[in-house]
Amino acid sequence: MFGFKSLEIPIKEDCLPGRTQAIYNPENHFVTGAPMSECMSQDSPRILFGMGCFWGAEKMFWDLDCVKVTGVGYAAGHTPNPTYEEVCSGLTAHSEIVFVTYEDASNLEELLQVFWEGHDPTQFMRQGGDVGTQYRSGIYFFDKAQEELALKTKEIYQAKLDANGFGEIVTEILPVSEEFYAEDYHQQYLAKNPNGYCGHGGCGVRFKD
Repeated sequence: MFGFKSLEIPIKEDCLPGRTQAIYNPENHFVTGAPMSECMSQDSPRILFGMGCFWGAEKMFWDLDCVKVTGVGYAAGHTPNPTYEEVCSGLTAHSEIVFVTYEDASNLEELLQVFWEGHDPTQFMRQGGDVGTQYRSGIYFFDKAQEELALKTKEIYQAKLDANGFGEIVTEILPVSEEFYAEDYHQQYLAKNPNGYCGHGGCGVRFKD
């Protein structure tokens, strides 16, 4: 089951069955102390970002003034309450994502700038040496305004990439259909493990000059 991984996202019928019980019960953010339950709260705006390995991706957001709380998990797949090992098998269809709950709508462009600059959105089903469908680039939105700004900033960043000799952006921009927390040891991983792996480098192209 955990051998060769296809770079095609499996259909629901081919995915692992998962489980009904959540694999992580949120407590407090290891760095900020904020309640992790706010990652899925309906009381503040939030968005999900897929940027490759979620360890390094989460670290880019938790210290931003406009961010209330971050966490990591899985989205855009089919298997309910998947484990990390199941996601890594390529048989759940999930993307590794960062939950970002923020103050208000005026903060979203800043977050999207961090997203575009923080990874290479032209890499298909990978980031650097991390290869697999769970490492795909993605923006997962909750409302029309988020979708529209994601598409607008994609156009802006594509023009910047074109001018610097990069290829086409392959980022998927989709509504959130389901979302699950990753296991506790993945949450704020690089704060708990300062010398831990982080494969993020980006393209070196700024969103704004």
